[in-house]
Amino acid sequence: MDSVTSSVTSPVTSLLTPPLTPSAAVDPLDLRILHALQLDGRAPFRRIADVLGVSDRTVARRFDRLRGSGVARVTVVPDSSRTGQAEWLVRLRVLPDVAPAVADALARRPDTPWVCLVSSGTEIVCLFRTMDGAPAPLAGLTRRQGVVHADAQRLLRHLTGHRRPAGDGTPVALTDLDRRLLPALAFDGRAAYPQLARTVGWSESAVRRRLEELRESRTIRFDVATDPRLFGYSAQCLLWLSVTPSRIASVAGALADDPGTTFVGATSGPHQLLAVMVYRDDMALYDYVNERIGALDGVRSVETAVVTRYAGPFGLLLGAIPAGRGS
Repeated sequence: MDSVTSSVTSPVTSLLTPPLTPSAAVDPLDLRILHALQLDGRAPFRRIADVLGVSDRTVARRFDRLRGSGVARVTVVPDSSRTGQAEWLVRLRVLPDVAPAVADALARRPDTPWVCLVSSGTEIVCLFRTMDGAPAPLAGLTRRQGVVHADAQRLLRHLTGHRRPAGDGTPVALTDLDRRLLPALAFDGRAAYPQLARTVGWSESAVRRRLEELRESRTIRFDVATDPRLFGYSAQCLLWLSVTPSRIASVAGALADDPGTTFVGATSGPHQLLAVMVYRDDMALYDYVNERIGALDGVRSVETAVVTRYAGPFGLLLGAIPAGRGS
């Protein structure tokens, strides 16, 4: 928890967008707790309390309120470059009247950590993680009534600076326990060891030991999912960019450093980059696309899609908002 001690004053969070309620209001202490959990998602509440100068009961009570109201949760994200998982960005063209049902069905799948509706519900964009490099399971999706088109492209590399894989790139052979444990941790990264043991059907000691091994090898990382409106961002947008091959790295680096950019990744297909950003209003989005992206050398075209809503109880986005940044 040393990293918490050194930098617990500014929240760094991922995104989700369930409806906010009056009971979900947050204050500076809530944000500092979320930041501490971003640095160490399983840090004991007592340790966080010692750093923040409050009681561990206060920390536990506040986090339980944030999680219970749908404002925050801790999740675990595997380093797919080490686990052999393939990440697929899938875009579904759908009829608006069936879009919510299709999106919610996707959100219930264990292999889709991120599902959103864009462009007023005429399209669904989701991320599939498949084992052993398997293709995205499109056949079942295209048979659903109301789905008129499907496209899948590999997410080749995460290019957001603070989200580059932390491991050394050495492949990790996933065990049967891992295949059960990782989905459980993705749903609740702070689940207690007895609860995890019951969920995966292994002993508590085996679960505890394996989780520590995965953490120490940097095969997994912790993220805190929150609502971007807590930080003054009213909307989110996906941007697909077509970029000259020799300029992909420089454009990605420029986007990753921009305020409001939460994720940048390299993809296969007609677009070389996907960027996810948050913004305060439509004028801010217009100015960003026109003035910032339009000025980047190598950008040939950009396609934008405004996020309508995220599906499921937590719509985990791909990256994180650095505190104190805005667009």
